[in-house]
Parts: sequence; structure tokens; C-alpha cells
Amino acid sequence: MFSLLCVFLFIGCPVNITCILRQICFGIFFTVALSSILAKTIIVCIAFKATRPDSYWRKCVGVKLPYSVVLVCSSIQVLNAVIWLSVLPPYQELNLDYVGKIIIQCNEGSFLVFYLMLGYMGFLASLSFVLAFMVRTLPDIYNEAKYITFSMLVFCSVWICAIPAYLSSTGKHMVIVEIFAILSSGGGILSCMFLPKCYNILIKPKVNSKGQLLQKCPQ
Repeated sequence: MFSLLCVFLFIGCPVNITCILRQICFGIFFTVALSSILAKTIIVCIAFKATRPDSYWRKCVGVKLPYSVVLVCSSIQVLNAVIWLSVLPPYQELNLDYVGKIIIQCNEGSFLVFYLMLGYMGFLASLSFVLAFMVRTLPDIYNEAKYITFSMLVFCSVWICAIPAYLSSTGKHMVIVEIFAILSSGGGILSCMFLPKCYNILIKPKVNSKGQLLQKCPQ
């Protein structure tokens, strides 16, 4: 929800505070979302390795592991944001490169840290994609890996297309590209993760019964 709502910080005449908040909020909120998906993917992978009672992986199943993954992965992005604000934070600037008009825009300050933020999110998405792709052939009755795979594929595809367009744009067009990328990637993740579940809940409620689950369990 916060990942999608942060687009409102991109709307309107940019000032110093919105220039700072919009990229920081975008980076942290999306990192928390991607970290949660990564934690979910890891749990899916472990669940199929912990089938034996004496398996070491059974000790890893629980709430501590996903919470730890989300906390550690999100903390790295928060640290990156603190370094960004400490070294050279975003600020409002006047673009005078065009004859006859002045463009009020946000300068990202340290572009290196900005690209590190995007690269780190891409790393989390790619890691989730690879892990989910590895376990995509496990029994469908338990497996959410294929939904995670498609959601991360949508996320990576959107940003791979958006970054060149962002770099070749100026002024409000840069903002439009980033807003489109945020809404498209966030909406793609939500659609791929939850629409299949909503379909089963609303259209095929019998599939969600315990008897149906046990009936489809592999012997």
C-alpha cells in the first residue's frame, strides 16, 4: 500500500522536502515489499526440504527466519538512505538549459547512491525470481513459487524498460516515467500474487477445503 501511495510525493511542484522524501520513501517501501517476497520464497524452498522429521531444515521453519530476512534486507536499504542524506541529499534545482523556459526539477544529489538503491532492489527481485524459478515444478497444491516467479518477472521487466526511458527524459517526463514504473511494478506484483488466490476463493471455493488439499497430496 505504501509502495503505491508514495507516487503522490512525485506530484506537484517539487520542493526540497518532497525531493528528499519521494526517492527515500520509494526505495524503503519497495525494499520492504521485495524483502517480504524474498522471505516468502525462502520459506517455500525450505518447506519442501523439511519433509523428513530429522531434517535440519525443520529448525528453520517458523516466524523468526522471515522476520530476520525482512529486517536485514530492509536495514541495508535504510543504511543506504542515511548515507545518501548525509553525503549529498536530493534538492530542488532550476534547469536553465532550455531557451525560453525554466524547468523546476529535483536533482537526485548523489546519483551513485540513487543507482545503488535501484540496483539493490533489482538484486532482491532477481534473487527471489531465481529461488522461485528453482522450485516452480514442486506440487502445485502447496506451491506459490510460480506466482512469485511471474511477479518478479513483471517487476524486473518494468524497471529494465523504465530506466533507459528515465535517463533520456527531463523535467515532468522523468516524473511520469517513474510514476508509471512504480504503479506498473507494484500493480504487477499484487496482481500476480493475489489474483489467483482471489479467483480460487471467489470462483472455486471447494478447492480451499481441507479434504481437497489432502486428496491432492502426493503419496
